[in-house]
Amino acid sequence: MSDILFHYYRVNPTTWFYLASLLSIALFFKFNRVLSMRNLDLIGLILLAPGLLAVEYGGYKANTAAQQLGFVWIFAVTGLFLLRMLFDSLMVRRPMLEPNLSVGGLTFLGISLLVFLLANVITTRPQRDDLAAAATATKLEAGEGHVDADQLARLGPGYPLLFLLPQISTQRIFAPEGAAAGAETAASSRRAVHETTARIMAILSQLAIVSGMVLIGWWHFDNIRLGIAAAVLYLLLPYTAIMTGRVDHVLPGALITWAVVAYRRPFTAGCLIGLAIGTIYYPVFLLPLWCAFYWERGIRRFALGVVAALLVLVVALWFTSPDGGVFLDQLRQMFGWIFPNDVSLEGFWALPGNDAVFRLPVLAAFIAMMATLAIWPSPKNLGTLMSCTAAVLLGSQFWKAHDGGLFMAWFLPMLLLVIFRPNLENRVALLVLDANWFPRRRPPVDQAA
Repeated sequence: MSDILFHYYRVNPTTWFYLASLLSIALFFKFNRVLSMRNLDLIGLILLAPGLLAVEYGGYKANTAAQQLGFVWIFAVTGLFLLRMLFDSLMVRRPMLEPNLSVGGLTFLGISLLVFLLANVITTRPQRDDLAAAATATKLEAGEGHVDADQLARLGPGYPLLFLLPQISTQRIFAPEGAAAGAETAASSRRAVHETTARIMAILSQLAIVSGMVLIGWWHFDNIRLGIAAAVLYLLLPYTAIMTGRVDHVLPGALITWAVVAYRRPFTAGCLIGLAIGTIYYPVFLLPLWCAFYWERGIRRFALGVVAALLVLVVALWFTSPDGGVFLDQLRQMFGWIFPNDVSLEGFWALPGNDAVFRLPVLAAFIAMMATLAIWPSPKNLGTLMSCTAAVLLGSQFWKAHDGGLFMAWFLPMLLLVIFRPNLENRVALLVLDANWFPRRRPPVDQAA
């Protein structure tokens, strides 16, 4: 960027936390209704950043106490948002609290933020620690080994080809040691291809998230200003600035966001949810919720879409696998065929003093919550579908073995849309979906109701 903008220096994440927090308050805080739920939600979003910064500081300084404090802080704020999403369906009164800036001003600010964030993705070179997972998985592409149980335990479930891509961290508080060595490693032709692919996928995923949030506001909220406001707040968050280039963070979030955009097309929504499941596995826990939403109408189309997307990913693995043994190992990693006790723990559960056995009751509570949300509330409208989707993705962070709590892009788009959404009681499958596979033009929802 310094080649384009004279003497441009990237803003430090800590400095950006202060600036973005003040700007978010100026844009979205309702000063005439200080105790409104919108203001509490905004404060909670701002409080996510200190935990994220403490985790990075603790990791760089090898300060276990600071890192543990960061994870506990993130889990505490995430837990409050989980309760907020679970009780969102009970909030019948939803006054229209629009942002403090006009549509034109929000659009200009959003486009400006997006340009700078994506420019950081283009100009950032992966460092040594960004290449760790990719280096482990590169032998898969070359046919030099298998995704054995040890590799699955270390990398976690997900689409094997996704692990070939480097993790581009666009903002850092500290420069990691060995940065030069990492840059030299990235100079090989194969690494350059993976690096370029990661940049393109990250950019397209971020564009998909932002455009999807705007379209949801326009098409489903009947208020494009709310969609733009949610997108601008997403771009302002310090987490977005730090993790802009992390494909494993933003790609599942983009697919789930567009599944909500296409919720009136059950087959398309099923394909997008299926791709999200095949990409990072954890959205598989959304299936009971989404099947319950489409139960009265559209369930077969949705299920067929999920199966079709997973089959496409499996066939792609077959053609990229050097032999049948590697294919089976890749398939095992894609569907997470591993016992919870066999995984290699990272993040909160790997810290001293945190017994991994307590992760099992957390997992059991998550499964109970997932099953409950499939039954209640009934019937489900678009509002409950979005809030319960955010709740499931929030809940998965508490027992995720690999850096749980840090994958905020999975739930942030849905969380922000729920914060800004109006009443959506009449957006139920029986009213908004056609009974036929090929939909006809329908009257507006208000007339249909």
